[in-house]
Amino acid sequence: MAAREIPCVFMRGGTSRGCYFLRSDLPDDQETLDAVVLAAYGSPDSRQINGMGGGDPLTSKVAVVAPSARAGVDVDYTFGQVGIDTAEVFWVGNCGNISSGVGPFAVEAGLVPAVEPVTTVRIHNTNTGKVLTASVPVRDGHVVEDGDVAIAGVPGTGAGILLDFGDCGGSVTGTVLPLGAPRTAVSLSDGRKVEVSLVDAATPFVFVRAADVGMTGTESAAEIDADDELLNRLEEVRAFAAREIGLVAPGQVAREVSPSIPRVTVVSPPADYTTAAGAKVSAGDVEVVARQQAMQRTHKTYAVTGTLCTGVAAAIPGTVVNEVARTPEPGALFRIGHPGGVISARVRVDRAADDAGGVRVEEASLLRTARVLMTGNVRVPQAVWPTG
Repeated sequence: MAAREIPCVFMRGGTSRGCYFLRSDLPDDQETLDAVVLAAYGSPDSRQINGMGGGDPLTSKVAVVAPSARAGVDVDYTFGQVGIDTAEVFWVGNCGNISSGVGPFAVEAGLVPAVEPVTTVRIHNTNTGKVLTASVPVRDGHVVEDGDVAIAGVPGTGAGILLDFGDCGGSVTGTVLPLGAPRTAVSLSDGRKVEVSLVDAATPFVFVRAADVGMTGTESAAEIDADDELLNRLEEVRAFAAREIGLVAPGQVAREVSPSIPRVTVVSPPADYTTAAGAKVSAGDVEVVARQQAMQRTHKTYAVTGTLCTGVAAAIPGTVVNEVARTPEPGALFRIGHPGGVISARVRVDRAADDAGGVRVEEASLLRTARVLMTGNVRVPQAVWPTG
């Protein structure tokens, strides 16, 4: 039986990559849609050898894009984290790196008229209900990919795409501080007592000090992933946060029910360290050093949503991030040292923005690059989505 062919753009967005689909090219019902995506990526399989996935959480992501009927919005975009060892697609939260490819995809697909020199694309992320704005460079009616913007974790340079997530607070929980307080104490099964900060901006993250979980904070991704006891501690912290925001019910296992959201990040004060590629990062180059988990593996760079959420957390007195990070000069970028280098964002927070004295994000923006790797059709078995 012949395979079914589905139009697809395979694209790198920031430090991630994945398939970008038009919603109209995919099945209507959710069960078949999930089956199609899993087949396209070759999941479940640790190598994803029979599909487009790369056997890594950063290369096992999908974007589904459609024209939007919302006023003042150009496109609707749904993000999916594709399970690698599990036959499930997690349509929760957002990925800022994959988001950086949505604007270029929309322009090239004709969903948004190309306007030189910069086309503004207003993107409604259906996972979070938030609207972000992408400023996409355009020339001669097409997206410009060549430029001089370098991002840590991606070789070479590309054209800068400015992503502004605007008021991205409460993306999943409806509030920037889901627990009400900037930090809370958690007891781990090995007897450790740690303080954590649960912050929801762009995507929910739970932050913990490196020293509290037995880290220096400058470890490489490989060193962290080789320490099973450490990984278990970090997953305990993440599982606590998942239960607190209602994504995991009592008795459920967090890594089975919600392995992607919230994400756990270890933070430590500025320090000198060496990246995976051998480059030197100086303590003076960053405001904080961070190591983030993604689907129970250590992120080889750093998530865009994590960058924004970390910047927001740093601006809130009393969080563990605020306590370990250096405060940047007024108007300066907030810089985060990660295993692949440094990522920066501009974040402004109003700490008394509502009647309850809560927190509102006024600005959360940063530069990314994106590049189309392949256009064509991805093939899935007819049995997954029969013709007719």
